[in-house]
Amino acid sequence: MEKWIKGFTLIELCIILVIIGILSIVAIPTYLTYTKKVYFAEVIEAARPYKLAVEACYKSQGAGDAVTKCANNENGVPPIFSETGNVASVITSSEGVITATGRDKAPNDTYVLTPTPSNNTLAWTISGTCITAGTC
Repeated sequence: MEKWIKGFTLIELCIILVIIGILSIVAIPTYLTYTKKVYFAEVIEAARPYKLAVEACYKSQGAGDAVTKCANNENGVPPIFSETGNVASVITSSEGVITATGRDKAPNDTYVLTPTPSNNTLAWTISGTCITAGTC
């Protein structure tokens, strides 16, 4: 009686390699997109205090029909935020438009918040190259 040597055949090993290759084709781009979203979340969070400061600036001026004098270093708006982590800068214009820019692992992505006065409050319009951390 012959003894059979147990193990994998060459075809079985090739099939396993093909399956691993297909899984990596799907998994690697998904992972890279996920990490970019996470890094851009840092840019969005950096813009949050500026948004609150512009709202406070608007209210302190009497909440009129326009946002004025709410740039960086004016009326309680923080100075320009620059180069920390994945954030290149956060700049606020005198009309209260906030532009946050990514760097390093979130390069060339921008997050722009534009205030529009409505009933003595500010409605915010979000624009830029990366609107939310989920759409980068």
